[in-house]
Amino acid sequence: MSQQQQEFTFQTEIKQLLHILSHSLYQNREIALRELISNASDSLNKLRHIQLSEEQFRDGAPLQISLEPDKDAKILVVRDNGIGLTHDELVQNLGTIAHSGSKEFLKSLAAKGEAADATASPELSLIGQFGVGFYAAFMLADRVEVVTRSYREQTGWRWESDGSGRFTITAVEGDVPRGAQIRLHLKPEMDEFTDPNRLKFIVRKYSTFVPHPIKLDADILNEQKPIWVEPKNQVTEEQHTGFYQWLTHHAEEKPLWHLHLSSDSPIQFHSILYCPPSNFELLGFGQIEHGINLCAKRILVQDDCRDLLPDYLRFLYGVVDSADLPLNVSRETLQDHKLLPKLKKVLVKKVLDHLASLAEEQPETFKTFYQQFGPILRTGLGMDFENRERIAKLMRFHSTHTRCQLVTADADNLAEIPTVSLDDYIKRSVEGQEQIYYLSGPDLDALTRHPHLEAFRRRNLEVLFLHDPIDEFALTQLRKYENKTLISIDSAEVEFPASTNPSEEEAAKEKPKNFTRIIELFRGALDNKVSDVKESSRLTESPCCLVNPQGSMSNQLQKVLSHTMKDYEAPKRIMEVNPHAQLVTRLCELSNNSDNDEFIRDCGRQLYANALILDGLIPDVEETTTRSMKFMEELARSKTAIVV
Repeated sequence: MSQQQQEFTFQTEIKQLLHILSHSLYQNREIALRELISNASDSLNKLRHIQLSEEQFRDGAPLQISLEPDKDAKILVVRDNGIGLTHDELVQNLGTIAHSGSKEFLKSLAAKGEAADATASPELSLIGQFGVGFYAAFMLADRVEVVTRSYREQTGWRWESDGSGRFTITAVEGDVPRGAQIRLHLKPEMDEFTDPNRLKFIVRKYSTFVPHPIKLDADILNEQKPIWVEPKNQVTEEQHTGFYQWLTHHAEEKPLWHLHLSSDSPIQFHSILYCPPSNFELLGFGQIEHGINLCAKRILVQDDCRDLLPDYLRFLYGVVDSADLPLNVSRETLQDHKLLPKLKKVLVKKVLDHLASLAEEQPETFKTFYQQFGPILRTGLGMDFENRERIAKLMRFHSTHTRCQLVTADADNLAEIPTVSLDDYIKRSVEGQEQIYYLSGPDLDALTRHPHLEAFRRRNLEVLFLHDPIDEFALTQLRKYENKTLISIDSAEVEFPASTNPSEEEAAKEKPKNFTRIIELFRGALDNKVSDVKESSRLTESPCCLVNPQGSMSNQLQKVLSHTMKDYEAPKRIMEVNPHAQLVTRLCELSNNSDNDEFIRDCGRQLYANALILDGLIPDVEETTTRSMKFMEELARSKTAIVV
């Protein structure tokens, strides 16, 4: 056979690509190794398939990939014992653009009008976002050799090029092992690719799940198996724990739960998702980064992919691997890829359904989950309309149903008090109840003692306690659940079921004489602070409460907005007065003497200030303290305070 060297010219597009790669700024040089390993893996996969069907090509040699760095010679060899290449395949596969992602890369540059002068382009980062195949080697090397022998032949061939536009092919004398070895004669600034630690990092980042051993010296760099492609009933808890620890780098930590998914239709994908046992956001470490790795046929396409799960599920870790996703998809075009929205839709539904099952079948595990990640999950009500009902079903609240336990609870055992779901609430609702009642406030202790609850206790109506502002924002977004309106009990829009109305005897209870005069005196004293003062039908013991007019937000939401919006002005509330409260009855008696009018007005102002404090709001401090001092001075002057 002739040993004469043959010289060839690269296809025009390849010349252009090599010029871009050889003059790039190397922002994404790691992917060059990823591409070469992926090609080697494909070669091994093809040989394995051939050996299964054609016995004569079986030789018992283990299929593997080897990295062989030579620091002194500044050479990195990527070796495999796969199918190898014939002379004609070298010309076709390593001289044209047909078998790599390079075509898409060049099209992207051309579309931006940058192909003519790619070396000056700010879009050089695109290099790392397309599978540019074998040609990525020229990002690292100023000369590349490929020594290869096809499984079908006994002759080996050497392909060689410096990336200048030409390549040579020469027959190799002597024995050449089956497969291919790619010898990268590294550029001076690429010394890091002879550093074993650097090579280990790159392989473990991009190629951990390649289905063949990747060896460096005596070490196998990809021992972590892709357990997501295994049948779920064959993966042990120990394997899940080990894989979770590998994903999160949290040694000794076990996931709270995992979800193993596989689908062949309508989308082919495999996935494992893990929930950590604790929420680092609660510890003040800032917002959690998305921990989902997107793979195509076990090769990493994007880590921390934000397009597979919504922000309210950002705490999950895992891998999603789809054979339908091309490896050469770019990060820029990833968001627009038609497969991702479909994947996201399936994953979100599966996660929320899994949480619903967890709540029913493993309530203690779900309780731990909700205590840690409930605040994040609840934000989904405002951003995911399609799954709003599913998210709402998972929400949990304290309520008057467990009030006795709440009153005696302290900060240490509050987490042990049972919570209720919206479904639990509806099951306990009374006949004719069309609203789900809730009360928001700064803490549970204040909520359990709030005057607004009096009418609901008397009518045996359950009220949800919302002591986290996120809860109320979430319910405001939800508005309705199972055709029942969610309503804050400090709203004038509260409607009581007819079945809970007071008895005729209680309703006929007479108001004290001069009560109308008390209302008028209060109204005059608070003219610029409230929208109205009127008789209350909801209070049984407290002298008064403040009610938000129709269409207004609750007190707690107004409080949050006043802290976050500089020019926010809260609407004036309605002051409701209980005619049967002991203090109000006494004021009615005092109103017989007009000399007491100013004192009664001051009492109205103080009751208004007290109501603000109960709602977690701050009244006029100077005015309130001055008035309190005046009351004490008058009491000090007379044991009987004021005599009629």
